[in-house]
Amino acid sequence: MAESDPPPLARELFAREDESSDALFYREPRFALHVDEPTLAALTQLYREELRPGCRLLDLMSSWVSHLPAEIGYARVAGLGMNGAELEANPRLDERRVQDLNQDPVLPWPAASFDAVLCAVSVQYLVRPVEVFAEVARVLAPGGKLLIATSHRLFPTKAIAAWRAFDRDDRLRLIARYLELAGSFAALRAIDRSPRGADPLWVIAAERA
Repeated sequence: MAESDPPPLARELFAREDESSDALFYREPRFALHVDEPTLAALTQLYREELRPGCRLLDLMSSWVSHLPAEIGYARVAGLGMNGAELEANPRLDERRVQDLNQDPVLPWPAASFDAVLCAVSVQYLVRPVEVFAEVARVLAPGGKLLIATSHRLFPTKAIAAWRAFDRDDRLRLIARYLELAGSFAALRAIDRSPRGADPLWVIAAERA
C-alpha cells in the first residue's frame, strides 16, 4: 500500500447480528414503504432536481418502488435487488436483476452503461461496499451521478455494526470513505432534505471522475 493510500476499513465494522444467508432473509417480498411518505416525497423531489430527463438509470438495491418523478421519462431504468417479486411489481423498471451484492459485488453491465446510479435507504446492509462502489464507478459514464440516500430506519439484525453504532455524521463520513476507497469519484456533497416532523433524509452525492 502506497503512503498516500487511505487505510482499509476494519472488518469489525461490517459484523452483523444475523450472519445467515441474505437470500433467506429477503425471500419473502415486503411491499412496504420503509420511511415516511413526506420523506419519500423529498427523495422524489431530489431526483427531480438531480436527474436529467432521458438519462440511463440504475436503481441499486431496488424493490417495488423507485421513487422517481412520475412525470419525467428516462431512457432506461434498470433495477438490481434481492427479491424478484418486488422487482416485478416496480413499474418504473425496464430491466430487472436479482443479485446478492454481499455475495457477488460484480455488476452485470458493461462499463459506462448508466448516467446515474441510485441507492435508497439500503447502503447500511452492504458488507463489501468498497467493491460494490468500485463497480458502480465502472458502470457509470464519466460525469455520471451517484446518489446514496439514507435515513434512520433499518432491519437491525442485517445492518452492519458501524451503522448501528454511528450517529448521522459518522455514517455520512463512512459512506464518503467507501467512495474514497473505491476510487474514481469526485465532487462529493452531503445533502440534508429531512422534512419537518418526519423521518430524516440524508444524501451523499458524487460524480464519476
